[in-house]
Amino acid sequence: MQENQMGGHTIKSHGAKVARIHMHDWLILILLIVIDVILNLIEPFHRFVGEEMMIDLKYPMKDNTVPVWAVPIIAILLPFAAILANYFYRRNVYDLHHATLGLLYSVLITGVITDAIKDAVGRPRPNFFWRCFPNGAALFDPLTKNVICHGDKGVIKEGHKSFPSGHTSWCFAGLSFLSWYLSGKIRAFDRKGHIAKLAIVLLPLLMAALVGVSRVDDYWHHWQDVFVGGLIGMTVASFCYLQCFPFPHVKDGWAPHAYFQVLAEGNHVQSSSTRIPSLRLRQPEIETAYMQPGFSRESTGNDCHSTSPILDAMENGRRF
Repeated sequence: MQENQMGGHTIKSHGAKVARIHMHDWLILILLIVIDVILNLIEPFHRFVGEEMMIDLKYPMKDNTVPVWAVPIIAILLPFAAILANYFYRRNVYDLHHATLGLLYSVLITGVITDAIKDAVGRPRPNFFWRCFPNGAALFDPLTKNVICHGDKGVIKEGHKSFPSGHTSWCFAGLSFLSWYLSGKIRAFDRKGHIAKLAIVLLPLLMAALVGVSRVDDYWHHWQDVFVGGLIGMTVASFCYLQCFPFPHVKDGWAPHAYFQVLAEGNHVQSSSTRIPSLRLRQPEIETAYMQPGFSRESTGNDCHSTSPILDAMENGRRF
């Protein structure tokens, strides 16, 4: 399938049709947003934290190197900018729609999984001591030896959400999807040996990895939190991309499945309309063909297809 067949499927011509077909996908996307908001509002599990466990939880409180507001920019807006740029270049609304839908599903499914695990596990952050005891005066239950926190409730709540890393999982979800997307567009795996293409494909993953490293450097997460968060993001992004697009190494890996389906349906309709006139030959037309000068009904062998143009047209119509 050649790329020069593109150009007739824009937002104006096919946008409403594509959105209508995938209306239920957008509704479920809204549901995922609601679920993720609820998961962030509920109180996470408060894991037992004894005095001897505080040894690994006394790292200092630091500001985020990558602020929370920057995560949607990195994970969503940056990949979407690349998707939008590709639309203006190729004018393919199917690519724009499915890439946008796949990107949002990658991030939101990852967010729901991450926040659900956060609430269920309730692992303390490396700086949990200073969240629990902001004045440095530790207090423990005399019977159970569990912590008795006297810090800000909101800060303490966030202190129980270490595993897995949300910054890392979101960034890996969005940027891994971008990596898949770019690899298909530039044909990174076309077997021509252009190693430089890999640098473009791996750049988003490097950016996501640096975000994960910053979470450990800021003492907001343990390394295990970052590792699992990145794994969740990459896995979900891979499933979401391959749900919409072919593998990048195949010949038609540069556009979504839906686009090729539309082309196939269009070719089928065109083939049917082309086939019908060639079969609607009236009997007088056939008789006239037999009566042409130089034609003999007794002609046989290879000469039979060279004596009647109309019969040739009928035969070509059957073979189409």
